[in-house]
Amino acid sequence: MKLDSIDKKLLELLQTDTKKTTKELSLKLNLSVTAVYERIKKLEREQVIQKYVALLDKSKIEKNFVVFCHVKLIQHNIDLIAQFEKEVVKLDEVLECFHVSGDYDYILKIYVKDMEAYREFMVTKLTTIQHIGSTHSTFMIGEVKNTTVFRLQGN
Repeated sequence: MKLDSIDKKLLELLQTDTKKTTKELSLKLNLSVTAVYERIKKLEREQVIQKYVALLDKSKIEKNFVVFCHVKLIQHNIDLIAQFEKEVVKLDEVLECFHVSGDYDYILKIYVKDMEAYREFMVTKLTTIQHIGSTHSTFMIGEVKNTTVFRLQGN
């Protein structure tokens, strides 16, 4: 699907605040409410918009201890990779998992309450997954940028 400039502006507005009404969006885009509604439905049908979510304040739900855990498997074959991935997606503390190139095979982004909770997670959950050769943990000191908004204008 080819996005025109209005689609791009609409997507930026929706990424910033999905609770805006079609009327509010129509005023910003200088379109009719119906036109905005139809564009949104088309973007949803085409899976450009995959879902709508609420972003939570990590500190208010006691999940503001962020860890980037690099994982290396003992060997690389399709069965071990599939098994690891099947197990890691079950871990609630892991919000993101990336299969990467380089010295490690995966990078996990983990959210827990504190260091004690992370230790508990490592001992009782992550390290119980078979075929992990090694892990390396890096702890977030401060958050410089965290956004979910893709800038689309001018692209």
